[in-house]
Amino acid sequence: MKHLPFILKTLDEMYPNATVELDHRNNFELLISVVLSAQTTDIAVNKITPALFNKYPTPELLAKAKEEDVITYIRTIGLFRNKAKNIIALSKQLIDKHHGQVPSTREDLEALPGVGRKTANVVLSNAFGIPALAVDTHVARVSVRLGFAKPGDSVLTIEKKLMEQIPEEYWQKVHHQFIHFGRYHCLARNPKCYSCPFYDICTFEKKSLFRNKVND
Repeated sequence: MKHLPFILKTLDEMYPNATVELDHRNNFELLISVVLSAQTTDIAVNKITPALFNKYPTPELLAKAKEEDVITYIRTIGLFRNKAKNIIALSKQLIDKHHGQVPSTREDLEALPGVGRKTANVVLSNAFGIPALAVDTHVARVSVRLGFAKPGDSVLTIEKKLMEQIPEEYWQKVHHQFIHFGRYHCLARNPKCYSCPFYDICTFEKKSLFRNKVND
């Protein structure tokens, strides 16, 4: 992609310290937080995890928890009942198969209840420094608008296209930069096209409608 150097340089200037915004103190808390964040904002997850982790700081304690008790801590987020079931089952599996430790391979991570490819990528990248590109709604939207992918591409297709076009050493950082750019600038409904450094290369068909519209 001919615009890649400009995109990477600009994102570095905009978000030089971009990193995961889920609060966590260790790999276990990161894993649980990412599972809880599915179809929920990081802000909402960060509000509930301090009390949750205070009550269940280890896989051993969470594995023994009753589902209804866990629900009392996570009821304010989406899909809370299914997530409660998954993080309890996940904790049991960590104990039974991984000596209570979060595994560092994609195969082992994706075998855990509630863990899909995106969650595995986040954990591999942030917990173990293994290059990976997790594609969430923000990354997908930015990837399409900046021309890395096409509208209608699946999450896996977008991930593969990003990996093909962006050098591996940038994956971890650019993943967070794409999220930040999508979350705070290139929004789904009211993108800040009026101040976008990528306006001229953006493929968003409706960008002209937002060119002179300053969001509230």
